Amino acid sequence: MIPWELLDSAPVPDGGTLHLYRRGDEYSIRIGYNELMNSRTHGSEDRLAEAACARLAGRARVLIGGLGMGFTLAAALRILGADAAVTVAELVPAVVRWNRGPLGGCAGFPLHDARVGVHEGDVGGLLRSAAGAYDAILLDVDNGPAGLTQKANDWLYGAVGLNAARSALRPGGVLAVWSAAPDRKFHARLQQTGFEVEELRVRAHGKRGARHIIWLARK
Repeated sequence: MIPWELLDSAPVPDGGTLHLYRRGDEYSIRIGYNELMNSRTHGSEDRLAEAACARLAGRARVLIGGLGMGFTLAAALRILGADAAVTVAELVPAVVRWNRGPLGGCAGFPLHDARVGVHEGDVGGLLRSAAGAYDAILLDVDNGPAGLTQKANDWLYGAVGLNAARSALRPGGVLAVWSAAPDRKFHARLQQTGFEVEELRVRAHGKRGARHIIWLARK
């Protein structure tokens, strides 16, 4: 078997280190012994974008929190029209650099698309300063509400963060949230914030792999 090759490492703001590995044409991003994402299992990330963007009509403005390996962004671009505008917020600059380099080919280099703008920083800052700015907000940040890498992400999935997301949406807008696992308390918080909530259970890869959760919350 081909061994994993460490390509690069980068610190995350709250401590810890992200590692980018390659084995043949397969890529993996890990923190410690935990694999955060793998280039061969991105079906649920695709579904996050597909489920949210299919509900949009006409000229759309979309915010994606978390670039990852670019699969959510690429799936959104396949659905959205030519006049759409997509902002992707990524906290770790190295992840943006990886997607412009060795990782880019996995998702078809979505950062090259003219509809895309990149914000290297916390998606929370955009939410707090963008009242009524977006038709859809897609969050795939730190494994969902039960994060692994950033304690600061607790704000994003808490009541204050959800209220900020709701304020940042236009009437009828959609907040779509990816999670590695179910979370009844988070589902309840979405409802308490005033969203109409639908919960989807999807596979990580086609009809196989782990089951992940997507919440679709309409304003």
